[in-house]
Amino acid sequence: MQPDPSNLLTRIDLTIPLVGFYDAPETKPFAPLVRPDPQKHICVFAFYENWLRGETLHVTKDNYGCGGCGHWIFGIETRSREDFLKFLVDGEGLKSSRELMGKWIDHRAPYSPENPNILMGPLREDQYKYLKSITFFVNPDQLSALMIGAQYDRAPDDPAPVLAPFGSGCMELVPLFDDFDIPQAIIGTTDIAMRQYLPQDILAFTATRPMFEQLCQLDGKSFLYKPFWKNLRKARGYKNF
Repeated sequence: MQPDPSNLLTRIDLTIPLVGFYDAPETKPFAPLVRPDPQKHICVFAFYENWLRGETLHVTKDNYGCGGCGHWIFGIETRSREDFLKFLVDGEGLKSSRELMGKWIDHRAPYSPENPNILMGPLREDQYKYLKSITFFVNPDQLSALMIGAQYDRAPDDPAPVLAPFGSGCMELVPLFDDFDIPQAIIGTTDIAMRQYLPQDILAFTATRPMFEQLCQLDGKSFLYKPFWKNLRKARGYKNF
């Protein structure tokens, strides 16, 4: 059952809707839907404003918006390996050499969908079993709170609760997680190719379901109710802290 994030969102003053990444057999429960124009190259994050309006982006292996999404979400090769390396290294300068970029590409496998439909949009409580990740769009203060929340119940020898890996924006939504059953989160939207679609002071914090559940369980004993957080909220001008 999907946990209720309302208390968490209230405590961190987050009003931007959460966005879920769903791998689902049916699309009807996610309406209203928007889809990429198949004649255009478009990033999934270009639909950020649609998410704010409560709309869900629907992509498939036949209509995925851009080559990056096609490759990393559906495993579709949209260009040759040589062209891919040339584009990322020579064209965009994202790694110091083609050899290094090649090693990085080989190290990370694309996501493999379980169902025909990938849907990104508002959380749907009745579709929780199809939910792969949950994204919080946050400012630096809110990111700090979620970072601490992710660490709250983790021991030093547990898998790293928070990652900040290299990758495209859509990679940071699912393919960069090795195991969706681990409580883990990724600091995302650090891909400069897609940041033009977001406000400049917003980053993403994308959590697996177990991490999302952990965050939603933060209670009165946690830092969200203690002086450090209250003092920060007071400094930011919130009346109720």
